[in-house]
Amino acid sequence: MKRALISVSNKEGIIEFARGLEQLGYEIISTGGTYKTLADAGVKVMKVADITGFPEILDGRVKTLHPKIHGGILARRIPDHLQQLEANQIDTIDIVAVNLYPFRETVSKPGVTVEEAIENIDIGGPSMVRSAAKNHEDVIIVVKPEFYGPVLEQLQQSGNVSREMRLKLALEAFSHTAAYDAMISAYLAKLTGDTFLDNMTVAGEKVYELRYGENPHQKACFYRTMTPGASLADAKVLNGKELSYNNIIDVQAAWALVKEFEQNACVIIKHTNPCGTAIADSLEEAYDKAFGADPVSAFGGIIAFNRKVDAATARKAAEPFMECIIAPGYDDDALAIFQAKKNLRVLEMKISSAPQLQIKSVEGGFVVQESDQGTVTAADLQVVTKTAPTAEEITDLLFAWKIVKHVKSNAIVTAKNGVSIGVGAGQMNRVGSAGIALTDAEKNNGAVMASDAFFPFSDTVELAAARGIKAIIQPGGSIRDQESIDACNRYGIAMVFTGMRHFKH
Repeated sequence: MKRALISVSNKEGIIEFARGLEQLGYEIISTGGTYKTLADAGVKVMKVADITGFPEILDGRVKTLHPKIHGGILARRIPDHLQQLEANQIDTIDIVAVNLYPFRETVSKPGVTVEEAIENIDIGGPSMVRSAAKNHEDVIIVVKPEFYGPVLEQLQQSGNVSREMRLKLALEAFSHTAAYDAMISAYLAKLTGDTFLDNMTVAGEKVYELRYGENPHQKACFYRTMTPGASLADAKVLNGKELSYNNIIDVQAAWALVKEFEQNACVIIKHTNPCGTAIADSLEEAYDKAFGADPVSAFGGIIAFNRKVDAATARKAAEPFMECIIAPGYDDDALAIFQAKKNLRVLEMKISSAPQLQIKSVEGGFVVQESDQGTVTAADLQVVTKTAPTAEEITDLLFAWKIVKHVKSNAIVTAKNGVSIGVGAGQMNRVGSAGIALTDAEKNNGAVMASDAFFPFSDTVELAAARGIKAIIQPGGSIRDQESIDACNRYGIAMVFTGMRHFKH
């Protein structure tokens, strides 16, 4: 008689799967909670302890770690192995259906203790999964409910499972255990503070396949990281189609920036750069100002709010063509307004802290860094010019500084009265970005300027002075800082250093 060992934390579909195997003549063996679930459903099932002749011990830590289990799983169906099994009174196990303790769910709970987390590190489960996956030519390994149906179908049709299916199931099994170990490693690294390990594994769970990547000829997929914490993958899609690759990247950029502000804020993003950012006494006013900052570039963009959206704001935000809107919430009337536009993607996500690590792939590897969570306050600013900024200018300088942090380098941002005016992004020289940001001379008159890195020459200050800029914020640190300071003093411009750079590539 053929045997199937079933031990799952995720009970979805397991009763139907076990019944199907039972009808095909399989003897079912199981452990703990899975045994009870199957027995209560009327499935004829044996306990693992009845097979091993050894009880579960150590509060269930040792159940299946026994030669009569692993011998039955690992044995090839060749004479030598079968003779050894017979000599040791071990029966073969032909199907292993196992998924693991819910470690991620456990460590995601508020207030979880280290002891609770450790108890949810599965040992027997991964051992059985790996054993069965290694011996996949002779053993069918199933780690996900979505494969129960296809496996049963092939067994019903031919009494066996194709080699192609066995290989796919083995791949899923090793991916399952690798991701599980990666989650545990990430949790322990968080406890110890060891961010950059000698061996780093990044675990991801597929959310859905994307139509394509940045361009139609590129395949793409959206994954959720399997470590605890907020994820864009968990944002509620309240309206519209699934996000595209470019939508996801742009939504992340908009969300990261809008979270910087404590006041009512609106950010409009195009190709990851902010074309309009504003803070105001009301969300409606913040939207009006952000959209008004650059209505041409805003077309087809991403709007992010850091407050629950009301109907008045929604009516205005729904007028132009936009790809996506993301906010912490929506009034019923606001949501109804957005839902009238069937192609507008509307997302809801709670405000949370930024991810701790950023990962970028390079040829044959990847680089990892802490996310840029650096901030400055008025107390951190070093006034380096004869003219000091006014209180109003300091407010605008700090506002512009938050924005420039999220603009592709070389980055220059001008702002006035809590509204971005000009954004110069991604130019190969700083004065080139300044020229773009300062295009509208009339609007920039009396504004402030932020630069993500120091001025290598005084040419940017000269250009700023010609456009009426009154105050500048930049990191400082150039060997020619004094030239820029002298230029500011000539034109009566206030300049402050932050001592912090915000390159963004």
